[in-house]
Amino acid sequence: ESKLFDIVIQLGAILAVCWVYRDRLLRAAEGILTQRTQQHFVANIVIAFLPAAIAGVFLYRIIKDVLFSPWVVAVSLIVGGVLILVIERVRPQPIVQDVDRISWGTALAIGCCQILAMIPGVSRAGATIMGALMLRVDRAPATQFSFFLAIPTMLGASVYDLYKNRAIITTDGAALIAVGFVVAFIAALFVVRRLVDFVSRHGFGVFAWYRIVVGAIALVALAIAS
Repeated sequence: ESKLFDIVIQLGAILAVCWVYRDRLLRAAEGILTQRTQQHFVANIVIAFLPAAIAGVFLYRIIKDVLFSPWVVAVSLIVGGVLILVIERVRPQPIVQDVDRISWGTALAIGCCQILAMIPGVSRAGATIMGALMLRVDRAPATQFSFFLAIPTMLGASVYDLYKNRAIITTDGAALIAVGFVVAFIAALFVVRRLVDFVSRHGFGVFAWYRIVVGAIALVALAIAS
């Protein structure tokens, strides 16, 4: 039941992204056959989605068996936070100011960065956004593209998880699961709406320090427990 709860929460977050960007997604759906801009946008999402999808088929079980541990998560949090601080300082001058200006090659490279999120403790959004920054995409379009990429990625993962865990799908705890879905939707709605504006103004430093602090606390707790 806890696994089903996790899946439903993820679906709530996906729906929030779709709702916030519903106008952009509708334009893409309406223009997929006739408008070059919309075709390019959809192609970019598909291209960026494929590397992690392919890697997931072959590497997910190996990574989960070998790397999944609280120690790896704690270290990944700290390393990821440090990398965010470094990238914010050394990233090249952005030349891509709009999500529709991202090239196929850049989309593919961002998609390859998403593979890093298979490592426990590595943020999918963090990996793709930081990768985009290093590829000279500005903060706002980098964050938006990461949200768009989350739709097929998280939806695919959720559908796969539902299929694997279909035996546990029951009506038991339906009310709690429904509440979890609604709360996840509302929370994600707030985050998605505010995040692009926030990072455009303030950058990603606050998220970096959050990861470092949480990772350090986790390491201390693990050391004491062991």
